[in-house]
Amino acid sequence: MPEVSFVVPTRNSGRTLEACLRSLRRQTGASVEVIVVDNASSDATPQIAARWADRVLTHGPERSAQRNAGWRAAKARVVAFLDSDMVLDPGAATEAAEAFCQDPGLGGLIVPEYAFGAGFFARCRAHEKRLCAGDPATEGARFFRRDAVELAGGYDESRYAGEDWEFSDRIAADGWTISRLNAAVGHDEGRVSLGRAFAKKRYYGRNFYDYATLPRQYRRPLIRASLVSSPVRLAKAPALTAGLVLLKAVEVGGMLCGMAEERRARRG
Repeated sequence: MPEVSFVVPTRNSGRTLEACLRSLRRQTGASVEVIVVDNASSDATPQIAARWADRVLTHGPERSAQRNAGWRAAKARVVAFLDSDMVLDPGAATEAAEAFCQDPGLGGLIVPEYAFGAGFFARCRAHEKRLCAGDPATEGARFFRRDAVELAGGYDESRYAGEDWEFSDRIAADGWTISRLNAAVGHDEGRVSLGRAFAKKRYYGRNFYDYATLPRQYRRPLIRASLVSSPVRLAKAPALTAGLVLLKAVEVGGMLCGMAEERRARRG
């Protein structure tokens, strides 16, 4: 039976973690190992993880370091990284394991992502995911051949913004191919608000300052052409499109604010 190790980084993930881990336990046709790497959660996350995971590790300070701790403890030759607010289709592990078995040059697999949540702006986020589906500029692999992860040295632990993109691009630069699954993963956005969206991007912007200095082959465009490449689809959902424009404007503002703060901090 194919084997896949799942690594799930957590921090105060009690609202979404059980659904995430349940989706991993419901994988069909593959033997799965579930490793949760927690970063000092103060809610029910450790208790939920203990019920569903094979191993619960404690590590920080950010997702990249947590993921590295997880894959280094994993047993399988296929390693997958899921966030704690994601729910995976039941056949994904088997599909991924078979793909790696059939193609020895395959290094990573992208999992198509859709979004769900509560409120108007969560629907706008789901609209964004549909518009960007299949755009290589917006996606990073989640399933990896362990040999490829080891060769790349794991995630860059200095990064907590754009780390998925940067890691996938390093895997590809090492000569591995990146492909896609048919199975999908759902992202539970919860209740999206403009204030929280700004704060999140402001935080990421402080780290994205370094991402913007990477060599061109390791950088993704900040402006997503796929958002405007289908005017018919935009026109079919005018309210969601208008809301998405507002949401993206707020997020860009947060990102630029964070980058400016980081630049000022470095200049003293």
